[in-house]
Amino acid sequence: MNVIWIVADTFRKDHLGAYGYGINSTPSLDLLASRSVRFDRHFAGAFPTMPTRADHATGRWIMSFMGWEPLPDGQTTIAELLAEQGYHTAAVVDTPFYLRNGMNYDRGFQTFVFHPGQDAPGTKDPAEGHKHESQDVRADWRYEADCNSPRTMTNAMEWLEKHYKEKFFLYVDTWDPHEPWDSPAYYTERYWPGYDGEIIDPPYGKWQDSPGYTKETVDKAHATYCGQISMVDTWIGYFLGRVESMGLLEDTVVIFTSDHGFYFGEHGGTFGKMVFDKLADGTVPQHGAEGVTWGHSPLYNELINIPLVISVPGIPAGSYQGLTSAIDVMPTVLDILGHEIPQSVEGVSLLPGMRESSLPGRDFVISTLPFANPGEPVRHVDDLRRDLRASPVTTVTANDWSLLYSMDGGMSELFDLKSDPGQNTNIINRQMGVAKDLHKCMLQFMRDTNVPKHLIDSRLELRA
Repeated sequence: MNVIWIVADTFRKDHLGAYGYGINSTPSLDLLASRSVRFDRHFAGAFPTMPTRADHATGRWIMSFMGWEPLPDGQTTIAELLAEQGYHTAAVVDTPFYLRNGMNYDRGFQTFVFHPGQDAPGTKDPAEGHKHESQDVRADWRYEADCNSPRTMTNAMEWLEKHYKEKFFLYVDTWDPHEPWDSPAYYTERYWPGYDGEIIDPPYGKWQDSPGYTKETVDKAHATYCGQISMVDTWIGYFLGRVESMGLLEDTVVIFTSDHGFYFGEHGGTFGKMVFDKLADGTVPQHGAEGVTWGHSPLYNELINIPLVISVPGIPAGSYQGLTSAIDVMPTVLDILGHEIPQSVEGVSLLPGMRESSLPGRDFVISTLPFANPGEPVRHVDDLRRDLRASPVTTVTANDWSLLYSMDGGMSELFDLKSDPGQNTNIINRQMGVAKDLHKCMLQFMRDTNVPKHLIDSRLELRA
């Protein structure tokens, strides 16, 4: 049995047709989901980009012992384990942080193919906005096939042409539909007729506080995001079509997932995935500006309830409603392949639930930035070191409840997901008993995963 594991960054679950999105923007992924088990209550563990990749690689609760940093010595990766079992382990990526500054996320891959189109190290002039892409690479674009996710999917197809007869584990990771949302205009025109080609940079804050931003700006940006999703879906479709034409589907596990979503004006106008704290003069900072710190950044379900579909030959399509975490995918792959799951792995295999959907999932799941305290410098959203001004939010999801815990007084929130799936009405003062129970789950989780004592002690109190 072979494995193809596809990750698309910043891909909101609620923008997939397989999860009920009413716009026909993801036909390729919907086709994959139609022959897969779809996980409806799958949640990010460590947030965001590279912490999630560490979750995938190790199957461990990495937020408890590391942040956005190189994989520590002694942490065994799935690529290393499968290479020892005779698999050709390969990664084809354009997500820019795998190798930058010694990040070593190529560990265990015998072949590592990196497309540099998304790689733009260093800061830029704040007046020019935040540049995520390599401007040299982008300047050479002539056709859609030159764009980043198309190039990565093409690289994956080319790798398969050479190695399809081998036993393989292929991890394909594209940063699209992460911003900048700059797919060819004909994709965005589906969602914004007459689109003029404007690329909108999200402020990572409330759009109402950002000079020059309007509701129309956010809606237009969302249209460009949807266009980017359509491009990603198109090229995943090309890739999976090649897999099928090579006769591999009968003996290949195919996984699709993401790391997190993005806010487009939800929850009071948030536009971004985290919120920059305002500068001393009350103005809103720009990406790359000096002295930027992170402010209060809640992790609502638009960010952390992420897509996961797994197609396994011989297992009928269906859905699973139990709670699952990003750390569970790694041991699931090992289990499907019939390999022993190391004792160090904290994730649990989802294979039993794929075979019997009535089996219960986790009692609760934790989704959080790597644990830190306000005032500490962190690398949370990229490889830039910034201070934390506010408490990082940890979300505890259990049954129909969601607690967004903050150390800052009055900032924790509780939601009844059954009656309020959009998390619009904070009922923590009416359901303090539920909130306290979920808070206890978080503290026990921190103790069980050996979080440093000073980080636990600072979270002993729940102040609604």
